[in-house]
Amino acid sequence: MSADDRDIARRLLAGTRDASPPGAGIARPQQNLPRPRPPRGPGRQFADHPDVVAALRKQAAIQELVDVTGLPHPLFLSPDGPNGALIRSGGRELVNFSSYNYLELAQHPRVVAAANAAAERYGTSASATRIVTGEIPLYAELEEYLADIYGAGAALVTSSGFLTNAAVIGFLLGEGDVAVCDSLAHASLVAGTQWAGCRRVTFRHNDPAALESLLRSARHRFDRALVIIEGHYSMDGDLGPIAEMAAVARRYDCAVLVDEAHALGVLGPHGLGSREHFDLPGDLVDIWAGSLSKAMGSTGGFIAGDRDLVRAIKYAAPGMALYTAGPSPANVAAVLAGFDVMAREPDRLERLWSNARLFSGALRERGMDLADSQATPIVPVIVPGEVRAGYAATAMLQRGYNAGAILAPVVPAGTERLRFFLTSEHTERQLIDTADNLAEVLGIVAHIPDWSIDSGLPVPPGTPGERR
Repeated sequence: MSADDRDIARRLLAGTRDASPPGAGIARPQQNLPRPRPPRGPGRQFADHPDVVAALRKQAAIQELVDVTGLPHPLFLSPDGPNGALIRSGGRELVNFSSYNYLELAQHPRVVAAANAAAERYGTSASATRIVTGEIPLYAELEEYLADIYGAGAALVTSSGFLTNAAVIGFLLGEGDVAVCDSLAHASLVAGTQWAGCRRVTFRHNDPAALESLLRSARHRFDRALVIIEGHYSMDGDLGPIAEMAAVARRYDCAVLVDEAHALGVLGPHGLGSREHFDLPGDLVDIWAGSLSKAMGSTGGFIAGDRDLVRAIKYAAPGMALYTAGPSPANVAAVLAGFDVMAREPDRLERLWSNARLFSGALRERGMDLADSQATPIVPVIVPGEVRAGYAATAMLQRGYNAGAILAPVVPAGTERLRFFLTSEHTERQLIDTADNLAEVLGIVAHIPDWSIDSGLPVPPGTPGERR
């Protein structure tokens, strides 16, 4: 441990030794004594909203941690250029592990040129919903390509990956229906079930037996049922057993949706996603949904599935092609060019997976807990406790390595982590140096008592239990 590291640890410990946790001095009204609520006043109607208060408290706690330790603030970094394996931010060069730009297509000259050419021809925006006058020819070209990738009758591209998941579930399910979700399903999928007003139930992550047990006991209570899983999970870096899950779903007359956000451009011999990776028939899955904002180096989302189903969604589903402008011409052209680069430069995908194997192996050799990671380009390192994980991220940032801390409630308390997204352009030296520095930082973290950022109370000891 360097002298600087020891000094930072001492300051952090000094900041958490106070017997009164943050907020302890704030007087709280007795809950059983009603009292009149004073007017909130203009511009203050949401100042006491619980979620607003909680968000501001957490931001203040993170800022306090930064102030106490002198470490750099780990959130909302602003790169001076493309968001790839190396970035410049705040006048420093950082080895970057917080980019979804897996193949670094976002800055590839051919992709950038295609985006520029599309903007020159069609303008910077579709400038209308697709159903009115916003149906530019590039959409059909990309949709045909995506439908072919997933062995589907049709595909539909949209302006947002998050909104795609939420809107398609919100359109297809309703009262009397059920969404049967893997417990690690993305927030966009959960948002869709809330939009739909359907019942949502969860089953143990990646466990076909748990899915079958749930369906056996509850399927008969609902009309339509949609089983929702992912191809490549963004928190633990493991793959979804799609064929096994779909087989269970079919036995109980359920539809299946697979989220391909972190699979397209990453999985499969040619980077064409879960269907290629597992060699699946396209009709095994009712709806393939995904993002164009990750490996494809653009922005937007898509679905692929039965032709009639996709056509109905295109005409009638709010947030897909109805009531929202289509993707920008530049974004769609960038994806088409990205597929061309993937075909012409297969070594990008090879380097990405080589980096994943190298980095996962180096971390495990140094005794780190990678949860259920399967040595994919998403590598979690478990650092239990909000303050510990936050300290680890800021300490790594100070050393020149940017990896985001993922805290509760995004992951269950006790499974907080640093999450590393790898790209094809990380070098072997960068990866080994990162592993060495992280091992030193975690050695410091082990001596830091943890405090919950939300409550200021120490996180209780013990095993974190099953990860969601």
